[in-house]
Amino acid sequence: DKGSSLYEALVEMYLKYGLYKEKLISITKKGKSGAEEIKAMIEKFRETPPITLGGSKVVVLKDYEKGVETDLNSGSTSKLDFPTSDVLQFVTEDGSIISARPSGTEPKIKFYCSVNGPLESKEAYHETAQKLEDKIDTIMKDLNV
Repeated sequence: DKGSSLYEALVEMYLKYGLYKEKLISITKKGKSGAEEIKAMIEKFRETPPITLGGSKVVVLKDYEKGVETDLNSGSTSKLDFPTSDVLQFVTEDGSIISARPSGTEPKIKFYCSVNGPLESKEAYHETAQKLEDKIDTIMKDLNV
């Protein structure tokens, strides 16, 4: 519509497609023991992926180091056609995507969180955005980090 603001146009898109929230969370540990702690953390995620994150069942695990995508419902696997990298990605039933990537040079791990939900009305924008922010906080608690 002519005369509408960019914000109004964005809200219209959110009403149609849903509201998405993304956040990067970086966790740094200290020294050699911190690096070992992060390595153990990513290995635990790889060997025993979480069952739920943010109240939604984890349905897909993408392991970019092994080059394998696993459907956690059926156990079936498929090959990922990407260069290998020490990255794990969890996809939940509700469409949330959480990627975990440890640093190769320092005792740090980064979590890239993408969550979404329907926007019921223009007036519900701020409340819905806060719910998505809270969902990211819950996901991080679910990961015990």
